[in-house]
Amino acid sequence: MINLNANVSSLLPKINTDGIGMPKSGNGDDKKSDFADTIKAVEKYISKVDDVQQSSNTSIKELLSGKNGDINSVVSAVAKADISFKLLVGVRNKLIEAYKQTMNMPI
Repeated sequence: MINLNANVSSLLPKINTDGIGMPKSGNGDDKKSDFADTIKAVEKYISKVDDVQQSSNTSIKELLSGKNGDINSVVSAVAKADISFKLLVGVRNKLIEAYKQTMNMPI
């Protein structure tokens, strides 16, 4: 039996949610650092998705060249890459939707 369970939670960045959106002090530097931390977390997640995709491509090439005869591991790697990419696209779509809703809010 093929195990197609990609560990999606391991791909998600660990973000400290304490005080998100609330500055720790009266200055705006904390908001900038929270935003910078969020950007770094997104970059890290995208990098992990890219690494999973590259690993999947490598396993496919090794299977086709005859270096690796285990088709189960290749199918598992491809499924993990597919799920991680679909999750990335879903998060992107939600962010775009939230941005559009924010822009349509009356002032």
